[in-house]
Amino acid sequence: MINIPLTQPYSEINFLNKEIKKAIAKVLSSGSYILSNECSLFEAEFSKYLNAEYVVGCNSGTDALFIALKAIGIKENDEVIIPSHSALATCAAVKMTGAKVIFADIEKDFYTINPKSVEDKISKNTKAVIAVHIYGQSCNMDALQKICRKHKINLIEDCAQSAGAEYRSKKLGTIGDIGCFSFFPTKNLGTVGDGGCVVTNNKKFFEFSKKFRQYGWDENRDSKFPGINSRLDEIQAAVLRVKLRKLDLFNSLRNEIAKNYIDLIDNPSLQLPIVRQESFHSFHLFVVLASNRDKLIGYLESNGIQAGLHYKKPIHETGGYSQDISLPVTLDIYKKNVSLPMYPFLKESQQNKIIKILNNFN
Repeated sequence: MINIPLTQPYSEINFLNKEIKKAIAKVLSSGSYILSNECSLFEAEFSKYLNAEYVVGCNSGTDALFIALKAIGIKENDEVIIPSHSALATCAAVKMTGAKVIFADIEKDFYTINPKSVEDKISKNTKAVIAVHIYGQSCNMDALQKICRKHKINLIEDCAQSAGAEYRSKKLGTIGDIGCFSFFPTKNLGTVGDGGCVVTNNKKFFEFSKKFRQYGWDENRDSKFPGINSRLDEIQAAVLRVKLRKLDLFNSLRNEIAKNYIDLIDNPSLQLPIVRQESFHSFHLFVVLASNRDKLIGYLESNGIQAGLHYKKPIHETGGYSQDISLPVTLDIYKKNVSLPMYPFLKESQQNKIIKILNNFN
């Protein structure tokens, strides 16, 4: 029986129960449920939080990536470089544009896209790189920016797992040309359904994204170009406004848990995460590496602790997106990765049980 789950989004909702219920009731009584006051206010508040010029709400992190790719002009037969170590959404969004996905390897210490591998993969058809801040860990943004400027290609940040994280005191999502967020319920900034947004300091990208998310409409509902239907609804925006006020607190609690794990887990068979210097890790996930991964997962679950795999396969080995390429570091990580329970309201007693169980594993 599992008594310590891998994640528990309800605990945040329960903590903010009164405020969230009040916010939802306000939306219900307003009679306006799509792209109205709550969405506009959330966009303004998240923009201020990130210190970014523009935020455009949409209905998922996948759509945020798709909108961003379209905003920078990605089209059929262009090439976009991404890590194979990511959620399928990163790859799916590129495929939706008709562009070709080029997979790069990752850094063995941080599990983020390796700038050297990126540069090796660049061709005359390369138009963008997507930097996935996996688990809440920042990519090496200085190196990636340098490469992208050198080759005159765009840099997109996939911040699905890194709301509130930083690199050199800048919020992730504001460093590249355009940033993309997911507000899926389990995210650090999650709602009670689907949601996402695009972030940019580029007015042209902003204006395109705002129109594209709703049929290409301008303020007069005149379609200036073909678009899609991808809107952040008012209930989700209202919930996000409440939770945004607690994002830094929740990320601080995640970091306290991570510190407890790092300080007290003492088992040479486990490799613990390393935080990149001059960055703030949001610890969406706490991932350890174990050579006997399956045995560890079974052992944890036999002791009532749910473990996770993020992810079971690298994208380039999944049926719908498979490519016959060599990504040695990526493959090594996938054979060993195990996600431990991580959420702001994971009790100290639960943490201590997890630590004790791990220290007794052999």
